[in-house]
Amino acid sequence: MTDIDILFAGIRVRDFEAARAWYSKLFGRPADVVVTNDEVMWRFADAAWLYVIGDEQRAGACLVTLCVSDLDRALTDISARGITSGPVEVIGDAGRKAVITDPDGNSVSFVELRTSSS
Repeated sequence: MTDIDILFAGIRVRDFEAARAWYSKLFGRPADVVVTNDEVMWRFADAAWLYVIGDEQRAGACLVTLCVSDLDRALTDISARGITSGPVEVIGDAGRKAVITDPDGNSVSFVELRTSSS
């Protein structure tokens, strides 16, 4: 297997400036890196980055999953910033998730994985 050191996941959007503001609200902070006039990036861990890029032709079909340690707290924080999620679902024996859909129809899932002690 090829060694992979860093993961970059991307979300394509129609209206870059509107999406940049929406994702800043979702994550509770501005982007960590401004790459170009139509691309920004958030860093979530040493080797995990999410970028939002303006791409009118291919916007709306992206799917990203972010794991959090406390789903209820994450959703409460996000809700306080004016963004609501879909219902919390149990995902088999793995844990729970909630999906948030951006204005372009891209899906951002927040997942809380069960630990062996749960």
